[in-house]
Amino acid sequence: MNDIIREIEAGEVKAEKPSFNVGDTVKVYAKVKEGNRERTQVFEGTVLKKQHAGVRETFTVRKSSNGIGVEKTWPLNAPSVEKVEVIRSGKARRAKLNYLRDRKGKSAKVKEVIK
Repeated sequence: MNDIIREIEAGEVKAEKPSFNVGDTVKVYAKVKEGNRERTQVFEGTVLKKQHAGVRETFTVRKSSNGIGVEKTWPLNAPSVEKVEVIRSGKARRAKLNYLRDRKGKSAKVKEVIK
């Protein structure tokens, strides 16, 4: 049974995976369907975590909108995610940056890695 599931999932994995890490500031271009029209909506924020691997890989992005923290989790291989663009590379010493949820202002920033 597991072999059948793996074969089906292998066909769903995107050919080009975006390379980003936890702590990076990214722009996620997502397709949004409104009625019979479809448009691209951009969500810009810091990557809090990446989970799993393969076709079930997900990532969570957090941004502050009008002083309120907003988080969204996307499957990396979903057809609704057009592309993920890295704006800044962040220095993270952990796999999950959940402590950023309690912070506001400058303390909610992640140090930038200059290459």
